[in-house]
Amino acid sequence: MDQKLQAYIDKLNKLNFKGMYENDFFLTWEKTNDELEAVFTVADALRYMREQNISTKIFESGLGISLFRDNSTRTRFSFASACNMLGLEVQDLDEGKSQVAHGETVRETANMISFMADVIGIRDDMYIGKGNAYMHEVSQSVREGYRDGVLEQIPTLVNLQCDIDHPTQCMADTLHLIHEFGGLENLKGKKVAMTWAYSPSYGKPLSVPQGVIGLMTRFGMDVVLAHPEGYEVMPEVEEVAKKNAAASGGSFRRTNSMADAFKDADIVYPKSWAPFAAMEKRTNLYGEGDAEGIKALEKELLAQNAEHKDWCCTEELMKMTKDGKALYLHCLPADINDVSCKDGEVEASVFDRYRTPLYKEASYKPYVIAAMMFLAKVKDPQQVLKALEERKTARWIG
Repeated sequence: MDQKLQAYIDKLNKLNFKGMYENDFFLTWEKTNDELEAVFTVADALRYMREQNISTKIFESGLGISLFRDNSTRTRFSFASACNMLGLEVQDLDEGKSQVAHGETVRETANMISFMADVIGIRDDMYIGKGNAYMHEVSQSVREGYRDGVLEQIPTLVNLQCDIDHPTQCMADTLHLIHEFGGLENLKGKKVAMTWAYSPSYGKPLSVPQGVIGLMTRFGMDVVLAHPEGYEVMPEVEEVAKKNAAASGGSFRRTNSMADAFKDADIVYPKSWAPFAAMEKRTNLYGEGDAEGIKALEKELLAQNAEHKDWCCTEELMKMTKDGKALYLHCLPADINDVSCKDGEVEASVFDRYRTPLYKEASYKPYVIAAMMFLAKVKDPQQVLKALEERKTARWIG
């Protein structure tokens, strides 16, 4: 057997991830350390097999259903790629073309789309208290459908971004760090600056900064959350980060200084987000159908953002990082000064210098999603990886 693939299997043999089988993936902090490491390991194994021209299809038929309630490029195509990698066709649920507008319930929609579905991927990140709750309602509905004999299988639900967490993004970010620093164990003690940055748009979700502080504190890293006063994230997620840091031997703290966060940082992640209080207010206004209130809030938030244009990832700030060479992360697309906007999150020279690493960072997401699905669908992943290698079906003939 291929030695490198055997090494991945050997690593899986040392981990306990049985709880992932036939289960959904909602939030990273609901998973154990072994389960997270299993995702990283399977993602690497699937990527290696694809590079070796070995087919990783474990399905001969079946659907992956995608529902995106917010715009997406990387996550949308990553989900489609992951489904294809495992042998599933992808069907996008466009709610505007469905019967949802005619009063179809979540339970009914979930069952109607799932007759031959093995995976459901949902992105619902815009409204506080809504997205993650909706995903749980879909999951409960298909499980009821299975128990009632309506569905022949239980589709696995994968959180492609909700109001609380963006697990596929943050897991991909972390896998990028694992490769950059030579192993998961080498992340311990690394300083991460998760900082707010100025954007000329408003209402960007909280799920990336929350996902980063909720995940990277798991590995003994020193995580600093930086933002201007008034740009707080969900307090319950900060509590998760504090508990994670205490358990892992890392640290977590908050600062209102971007320079403080950048000082001696190994990794920087400057990213705009809307204040938690404002996102709560916006959610309530949408619920009340208050169009004028929403317009007024948008105007207020844009003015508030404009007071903090100095919160930008500059060459000067990058020089303050460890040896002036911190790894720059972003979930993309970034607001780049004088490129996508006049003033934004990052100077063009900084972004251009890290363009290739940023694209590599994004490239891990399809494999992370595929690994989440693989571990939920396969009872004995080690044996299946071995069987795929022994089957020796070429992914393509060229």
